[in-house]
Order: sequence, then C-alpha cells, then structure tokens
Amino acid sequence: MKILKGDNVMITVGKDKGKQAKVERVFRGDGKVLLPGLNQFKKHRKPQGEGKPGEILTISNPILASKVGLICPKCKQVTRIGSKVINDKKVRFCRKCEQTI
Repeated sequence: MKILKGDNVMITVGKDKGKQAKVERVFRGDGKVLLPGLNQFKKHRKPQGEGKPGEILTISNPILASKVGLICPKCKQVTRIGSKVINDKKVRFCRKCEQTI
C-alpha cells in the first residue's frame, strides 16, 4: 500500500466525497485507512447496569485505500504515487509534478 500514516488524502467516492483528512491509522492486511471524523456511523449501546446508561456512539469506520487519493504536498493536487530507488533508498514521488514525497 502506498498511503502511509500522516498523509493528507481526499475521499474520491461515497457520501464524504471531496472531503480531506490526515490518515490516522493504516490497516495493511485489509487495505484500509482510518480518517478521523469521516465515514462515520452510529452505534447504539445497551445499558450496562446501574452505573452505565444506554447511549448512541458515533464511530469513524475505516475506508478502503483505493477510495482515497493522496494530496501532493508540493503541487496540492490529488495524484497517484510512484516509487523509485535513489541512492539505494526507495522513495515515493508525485506522478503529476515528479517531486519526491
């Protein structure tokens, strides 16, 4: 997966299309990323005894990494990411402006 924690991304499909966020967590096995405050759903929790009443929680759900696009920090556009080896080190680069990320 080419998207890493801390990258700025834009959602390209769904109800949150066009919204931007910073990646909080990456789930490599599932191919998903967690974006705080986006792709939210409500969960109803039953009362857990006298001390804990029932409540409705709002939780952010992970979204597929294929449904988000990386925003290049240099050209500020949603872009695809390439990779190349420079001085025995693998680096990512923007496909639009050719600058390393």
